[in-house]
Amino acid sequence: MRTVLFDMFGVVAMDQSPSVRETMVDHSGHASSDFWSAYWAPRQDYDRGDLDGPAYWRAVGERLGSPFTPEQVERLIALDLESWSRVDEDSVALVRSLSDAGVPLGLLSNIPTELAARFEERHRRVLDLFPVLGLSCRIGHAKPEADAFHWCLERLGTSPEEVLFVDDNTANVAAARELGLHGHVFTSVPELRRVLKEGGLTAG
Repeated sequence: MRTVLFDMFGVVAMDQSPSVRETMVDHSGHASSDFWSAYWAPRQDYDRGDLDGPAYWRAVGERLGSPFTPEQVERLIALDLESWSRVDEDSVALVRSLSDAGVPLGLLSNIPTELAARFEERHRRVLDLFPVLGLSCRIGHAKPEADAFHWCLERLGTSPEEVLFVDDNTANVAAARELGLHGHVFTSVPELRRVLKEGGLTAG
């Protein structure tokens, strides 16, 4: 292994804020289980860029059988962005140490257009650590689709067996392994440091 391809959310950035998740459910007016089932159903299309924010929330409302008002959609978009906007500074420090050591890096993130713009505005210092930036809404492919990985491999200029893919989602890691990449299911920064060391990748 000589290259590391990172996932964003749940690895470099934090998963959704629990408190904001509760606020989203309250604002929707639906039961939590129904809301999250509807939320995730069209998410791949949103992440891929096939839907923008208003269209995505219209799709969510249709699945709930109760369309959201324009005011609700505006608020839900804002809450959704807020829920995904925190970075993990320990992970960022690890990525920076790999970058400083000259390890080729890439990022492959399932991320909709509005959230990508938020990160470009607020977390440019994080995105700039990755010479290859595979944002699903910009590349037209979302994990675990094979084309999302192929897009990154082509721009990294390397073969699959030279790449360690790091993601907290087991399905995405399994998809990467099927394509010949090494895969690590992220659980903590110390555990990832151990895996990197065993793979001969230096992180300060």
